[in-house]
Amino acid sequence: MLTATANRLLRSQFVDLLVGPHGIDRYLELVRPDLTVNDARAEVVAVHRQTARSVTLTVRPNAAWMGFRAGQFLRVGVEIDGVRHTRTYSPASSEHRGDGCLELTVTVHPDGLVSEHLHSRVRPGTILHLSSAQGDFVLPDRRSERLVLVSGGSGITPVMSMLRTLCDEGPDREIRFLHYARTAADWLYQREVADLTARHPAMSVEYVATREGGRRVSRPALGPLDDATVAVCGPPQLIEAVREIAGDAVLAETFTPPTLAVTGEAADGTLRFLRSDRIVPVGEGTLLEQAESAGLSPEFGCRMGICRTCTCRKAAGAVRNVLSGNVSHEEDEDIQLCVSVPAGDVALEI
Repeated sequence: MLTATANRLLRSQFVDLLVGPHGIDRYLELVRPDLTVNDARAEVVAVHRQTARSVTLTVRPNAAWMGFRAGQFLRVGVEIDGVRHTRTYSPASSEHRGDGCLELTVTVHPDGLVSEHLHSRVRPGTILHLSSAQGDFVLPDRRSERLVLVSGGSGITPVMSMLRTLCDEGPDREIRFLHYARTAADWLYQREVADLTARHPAMSVEYVATREGGRRVSRPALGPLDDATVAVCGPPQLIEAVREIAGDAVLAETFTPPTLAVTGEAADGTLRFLRSDRIVPVGEGTLLEQAESAGLSPEFGCRMGICRTCTCRKAAGAVRNVLSGNVSHEEDEDIQLCVSVPAGDVALEI
């Protein structure tokens, strides 16, 4: 492990100039793959399967990792057959975890290249690439005396991070934790949550199997809401149900792609992919989908406008953001391919 002084020295522009055009990280990784000072990486130190459809990876970030707040997400890159693939995950660990490790729990999706690889092929010693943490789904700095945490499916990971963080901060707050999954076999972290409940008398927990007769979210299930902070992560239907009960001030995050408003006839015009020297007529779908239809392979992560992996420079033209409906005619601006559609001729730096 590099010392803090060594890290500051190796990060300096002067050292980068001395070592040549490739930068200090390209040389350090020859010594050890995670020995980088600018490129955040993490070594997998433990692999655990809580359910048949999930894998929990404990990873140790290197010194380039700048930390996170409970509830945030990051982009995780993994090499598969020589190609780096990136997906978005939320750490499930506490902000205050003493050993500096992160815990990533991944649910396998049908035909999911990355999730299947992480589930079946990753072993201790594997090196993952990490982005900086992002997202506004975080606990307020001033903690409420009562917190209601609700999760659905794989949305449990950021909520679990919040729960662990709150428990590490002390036993006094009243916490209501609700988790919804399709079946009891899909329940994640049930044993640990039971242990936390035993140590925190003011904490109450309910796990619900929605396809096995479990009740849907309701006001009695949430408990008293006066002066409570309510946070929910899961599919849109769960978020909408919680907001109907608790109001619009609910902290919310979804990992389910929204229904994109790509409606009506496609705009007239052409798409120019400048780096690839390709020109195609504007078609239907997002710019990401149209680039893929043209035989290109832009990087992407969430495909729903959260992770920004697909951000691309638009050299010219007009695009419409399908989430906000806003049309932009700016030149040389960065756009997200997965939530943008052409509003006429468009030239992209792909």
